[in-house]
Amino acid sequence: MATAPPRADRAHAHGFTLVELLVALMVMALLSLMSWRGLDAMGRAQSQTQARADDLMALQSGLAQWSADLDAMANELGNSVNNPALPSPLDWNGLVLRITRYSSGAGEPGLRVVAWSSGTDRGRKVWLRWQSPVLRTRTALQDAWLQAAVWGQSPNEDSRAHQVSITPLTEWDLFYYRGGAWSNPGSSSDTTNATPEGVRLLLTLPEGQPLVGTISRDWMRPNVVATKS
Repeated sequence: MATAPPRADRAHAHGFTLVELLVALMVMALLSLMSWRGLDAMGRAQSQTQARADDLMALQSGLAQWSADLDAMANELGNSVNNPALPSPLDWNGLVLRITRYSSGAGEPGLRVVAWSSGTDRGRKVWLRWQSPVLRTRTALQDAWLQAAVWGQSPNEDSRAHQVSITPLTEWDLFYYRGGAWSNPGSSSDTTNATPEGVRLLLTLPEGQPLVGTISRDWMRPNVVATKS
């Protein structure tokens, strides 16, 4: 007839030794560490994806605003030759593009001067847009036109308050469509300073952006049919 094992043997059979507990704790610690690293990597990947999405959205919004400014250009103002008392609807001096446009705000009839240029923001070169308040007098329009030119060359704290950073860039350039061809605005043979029939924007984007390299954006006046070459 079999006899029951001693009480000490039964306790040992149903318990854990100190070594076994330490091994179990080490395994759990390793699993926790691996899980934390995986979650951390997922979090960083999500943050990078969101940052790239935000940068791409900012670029798209900037390009849409660029087209909207040109669409709202006050062409009937003429040019500085025919109307020396009024600013031109469009002017490019190699550093800043100035546009006289209608205000799009509800209940705010009048004109605005907007300007596009490049500058520095948080230590990096960026594409910038500047905008004046709504203008309702000739004097205010002339002052804003001059302020936009000064902002494009040597901005101060006051002028920076009216600017918005669009996207990081390396370089940017413009071409005008005149006489059936694209040409550099400064090399045009047109001496009347007439508003061009189209504007071509070239943006060179740096590494690390959602889009890299040079992108082109053409704007044409609604009544112009151009062969873009």
